[in-house]
Amino acid sequence: MTELVTARLASLVTAGAIANDHAARAAFSDYQSRRADNTLRRQRADLALFAEFLAAAGIPAAPTAEDLYNTPKAWRGVTWGLVEAWRNWSLQQGYSVGSVNVRLSTVKTYAKLATKAGALEPSELAMIRTVGGYSQREGRRVDERREVTRKSTKKAEAVGLTPAQIKALKKQPDTPQGHRDAVIMCLLLDHGLRVGELAGLQVTDVDLAGGRLRFYRPKVDVTQTHKLSRDAKAALKRYIEAGDAPAMGKLLRASTGAQRLTNAGISERNISERVRYLAGLVGIDGLSAHDLRHAWATQAARNGTPVDRLQDAGGWASPAMPLRYVEAAAVANDGVKLGED
Repeated sequence: MTELVTARLASLVTAGAIANDHAARAAFSDYQSRRADNTLRRQRADLALFAEFLAAAGIPAAPTAEDLYNTPKAWRGVTWGLVEAWRNWSLQQGYSVGSVNVRLSTVKTYAKLATKAGALEPSELAMIRTVGGYSQREGRRVDERREVTRKSTKKAEAVGLTPAQIKALKKQPDTPQGHRDAVIMCLLLDHGLRVGELAGLQVTDVDLAGGRLRFYRPKVDVTQTHKLSRDAKAALKRYIEAGDAPAMGKLLRASTGAQRLTNAGISERNISERVRYLAGLVGIDGLSAHDLRHAWATQAARNGTPVDRLQDAGGWASPAMPLRYVEAAAVANDGVKLGED
């Protein structure tokens, strides 16, 4: 009996070791299979910058971005000191504090996966995790003290919009292209869609009779239903009843002129370019599609929308982002209830 138990234990140990080895080799691929394509593209870019730093630092046989993205062993030799030096180097290169924070998060994520795969020691991972990013207040201080404050295609601040400007953006010409453009503006301004979510809309996502829009948010992997705003419903009704929307497929069609829409769906890039162009026509420079989402969230927060409802409606994974749109009250304790008479 003792020999049988010993044999079984030995077999279990062997099987466990084999399972660990398989899981270690699959650590990166398993993680990546669970992430959206946009997230993976950004992570590749983040790791490319880390690889650029390692090469510039004269690290012998420095790993490439592809190595860091695909191969746990490429992380051997990465230390918290290198990660901290890279963070500081990124700031010196003029990258925005927000970009540095995001890229630092990517490096920490892959260091964790490399540790799981046995390429890094847990003690080193613990030290890498101590390399901190920057809060908004710290970021402002950093920007004030460095000569080059930004190296990014993103704007430091969103373009703010007045009610009159919002109204002007929603009002588009009575043409096939104008009908489509009104839908674009209304869904961005009244529902806070991301440009990718807007480009992905299907005709079947619209329920005019019920006044509902059902759509997928790939960034947080959820499908939501929104009650259409009055302006969005009117714009969609005009677009569909005029025969400008296709019978099936992508809701928003590309255009080759004011009077002609093609059979192809409009791309994210073309939506962004269209927003910028239409904004220029009403005297707004540098407007992006994301600025319209920002305007939606700002307006909702100013009108007293609770943070949890704003988070849900905007498709954010945490309250950190919607909290940025909540302005401080003029009287700090206004609305605080103490149960007094």
